[in-house]
Amino acid sequence: MTKTEEESRPARVVVADDQTVVREGIVMLLGLLPGVEVVGAAGDGEEAVRLVGEVAPDVVLMDLRMPRCDGVEATRRIRAQYPATQVVVLTTYADDESLFPALRAGARGYLTKDAGGDEIVRAVHSVLSGDAGLSPSVQRRLLERLSQPEPEPDPAAGEAPDGLTARETEVLVLIADGLSNQEIARRLHVSTATVKTHINNLFAKTGLKDRAQAVRYAYSKGLVRPPTG
Repeated sequence: MTKTEEESRPARVVVADDQTVVREGIVMLLGLLPGVEVVGAAGDGEEAVRLVGEVAPDVVLMDLRMPRCDGVEATRRIRAQYPATQVVVLTTYADDESLFPALRAGARGYLTKDAGGDEIVRAVHSVLSGDAGLSPSVQRRLLERLSQPEPEPDPAAGEAPDGLTARETEVLVLIADGLSNQEIARRLHVSTATVKTHINNLFAKTGLKDRAQAVRYAYSKGLVRPPTG
């Protein structure tokens, strides 16, 4: 398929929402609009991850509050296992406790459920072109958050544990946030090889053996805080 053909074909979308009426309504709405093709629907995060593996959609429209596996965890798994599939969150909630974990997990778009069909389609195509698909209210919230002054460093916090450098500590925190090596490389604007070097160094300094241990270590040292709620 040529690039022109790829750009002109409808975006293949999976809808994930645990409420049957909402899920079927979104599927029906998207079916009436040009530029998208719904190729599957899931009732929870586990089913969404499985479905992505089966049908390889371009984008998942992901609800956040779902049983078995919530939208944040499902997003993290999809971005780690199927990086060609993008995720746009479509949820009732636009609070910080919902927004920022979803973006850290790898969501490229974030819409609330009062978004119209055209706005959803625009968000889908925005993330496929490499842009963010954010509703105006979410964009404002991000700008407000970014415009807030950074907290003053805590003198009692001391230096990073076990002689980790600032960059190694930064990589460790991103691992704890669920980012893959490729995602960390993009976030820090370095190569994947450089990320692997930092990980090898921090593992050697701390005696860690895998990413699961790294996550526990980051929490135990207070480098990241457990989610609330």
